Amino acid sequence: MKINVEQVTDRLAGHGEGPAWDAATGRLHWVDMLAGDMLSLDPGDGAVTRTPVSSVVCAIRPRRDGGLVLAVERGFALLDAGADVPKILPELWPAGPIRMNDGGCDPQGRFYCGSMATDESKGAGKLYRLDPDLSVTVVLEGVTISNGLAWSRDGGTAYYVDSGTQRIDLFNGDLSDRRPFVTVPTDVGTPDGLCLDAEGGVWVALWDGAAVHRYGPDGDLDAVIPMPVGRPTACAFGGPDLTDLYITTSRPSADDPAPSGALFRARPGVAGFAGYGFAG
Repeated sequence: MKINVEQVTDRLAGHGEGPAWDAATGRLHWVDMLAGDMLSLDPGDGAVTRTPVSSVVCAIRPRRDGGLVLAVERGFALLDAGADVPKILPELWPAGPIRMNDGGCDPQGRFYCGSMATDESKGAGKLYRLDPDLSVTVVLEGVTISNGLAWSRDGGTAYYVDSGTQRIDLFNGDLSDRRPFVTVPTDVGTPDGLCLDAEGGVWVALWDGAAVHRYGPDGDLDAVIPMPVGRPTACAFGGPDLTDLYITTSRPSADDPAPSGALFRARPGVAGFAGYGFAG
């Protein structure tokens, strides 16, 4: 099944990433990663605001008590509800060729984000967990390009992409027992950010694949969203009934004639479910 997509914004981002729906404010947040800015869409009037965060900002999730948690170049940050300036937490490693990339929250309210080498060196990244008490733990090593991470509606399964493997992998909810779920052929694209729907489907953006794929609970491809840009990066359900699938994109060059860097939206006929927020 093919699903249509519509362009929601102008080409606002160089490298758009990390979309997350904030039910408390009724807005979608995403990042212009390498510009270090958070973008926020009010779907009612289409207005977008830009908030400077840090040198690099990679991923965003709502906090249970209001505000946002963010991943920045070398660690994490907190933005209180109504605040304009985030609090940057202590850096996890010194300046160098490693940066954060993408992440998500688990049912216990812990925020994860994984890192990668800027030259995409194999195995140079790690997956970090930020607990509500703001302590940080490394939970996975030897990662190449840490990307999408999401938990199932019952919390029993986690879906994870290390783009260097060309796979979506499954874990138990506690990130044990890793096993392959879907392998994406290289000529189709590279799996990037992902999200889940209420029926157990997995939606994944395909970098250099000009598409978003849905894989059913059995791992079979059952829906495709063709994109007018080559590099969709991530997707998230949003809107008051969580039936809008928002898709972020990256611009390969300033003279790319496609609407790359814009935010897109599809209505795939299936809803998402309320995501897990950060408990800190």
